[in-house]
Amino acid sequence: MKKIVIIGAGEFQNPLIEKAKKLGYETHVFAWKCGDIGERTADYFYPVSITEKEVILRECEQIRPDAVVSIASDLATLTVGYIAQRLGLPHNSEACIQCSTDKFKMRKAFRAAGILTPEFAQVSGQQGALKLEGMSYPLIVKPTDRSGSRGITKVWEESEAAEAVKRAIDCSFAKAAIVEEFIEGDEYSCECISQDGVHHLLALTKKYTTNAPHFIETGHIEPSGIEDSMLQKIKETVFAGLDALGIRVGASHTEFRISPKNEPVIIEIGARMGGDCIGSHLVPLSTGYDFTKMVVEAAAGIPISLERHAHYKTAAIRFLLEPDDIRNMQSFERDFPEIVVEKSPLHEENLNKAADSSTRAGYYIMAGNDREAMENMLKSDRN
Repeated sequence: MKKIVIIGAGEFQNPLIEKAKKLGYETHVFAWKCGDIGERTADYFYPVSITEKEVILRECEQIRPDAVVSIASDLATLTVGYIAQRLGLPHNSEACIQCSTDKFKMRKAFRAAGILTPEFAQVSGQQGALKLEGMSYPLIVKPTDRSGSRGITKVWEESEAAEAVKRAIDCSFAKAAIVEEFIEGDEYSCECISQDGVHHLLALTKKYTTNAPHFIETGHIEPSGIEDSMLQKIKETVFAGLDALGIRVGASHTEFRISPKNEPVIIEIGARMGGDCIGSHLVPLSTGYDFTKMVVEAAAGIPISLERHAHYKTAAIRFLLEPDDIRNMQSFERDFPEIVVEKSPLHEENLNKAADSSTRAGYYIMAGNDREAMENMLKSDRN
């Protein structure tokens, strides 16, 4: 029987576990034991932290998997690359993984490749805001090595910078922060799959956030609504970014803004599928591409299938941050039951307490054939 090792057992990893099982793989899942759903859905669960690379490698040498993979976790990609390389399975290089999980190294790689990049600086330890002289406000301050809106702050003036830097450093595994000049414009993401260095653009996603200062994501919609005239420029910019980081195999998630000068400017790239159900749910619902299946195929060295299946014209996810969001969801379920296709468990203890993406109270996914109506519902405050 084919075997697959999956690093991570959380809610956003579970679609990968379920897909692999449907594809006939015996699933071996490694993660810290904390009651996550993947602990129950995996064929074999190993209560090992995803950072324990050597422990996982020893187990994998006994398992002899056909693929090692993860989705929606930057931290897990470090272990995936380490294990896959040593088992002779498809993988991105160590340098690629380092660049795609360290935002400072990533910015340097973009600049070296001639990709449009805002001014940036790294600060760590007791440096505080010492390296910010000469940069133009407003600035974005964030940890060099975290995702999910953790530790992000927008600052408008020098007096706010030191506190923002401290907050980012406190959140960082490496105790380092990156400070960048703020990129104006609407925020989007680009979902891609790569194999043997050939990139395929699957979808563009429009993102909604709480805005400044912390930009917690409140929802996403596909298609993005970006004008067709911009698509080639976006594709060229994103593919150049993937090449600059050395991403040759697997999923990628590129966050970018379209500047007031109508230029796509990359915020960051993850060498993994986008979280928040973007890759696992919104892409197949809105495009017909089985993105999760492609991820498994790429990890196993099987030619990826770009076949498109029946799909809706649009799909969206909205996150629950406060009680009004729950009332909105209930209203949509009552008036438009056909469009709410999935709901997560509700964590009521997180209502009105979201500090980053990991502390939201839940979500619901919608799909239909009227993008304008879907976007209005995504932004609605109706009760």
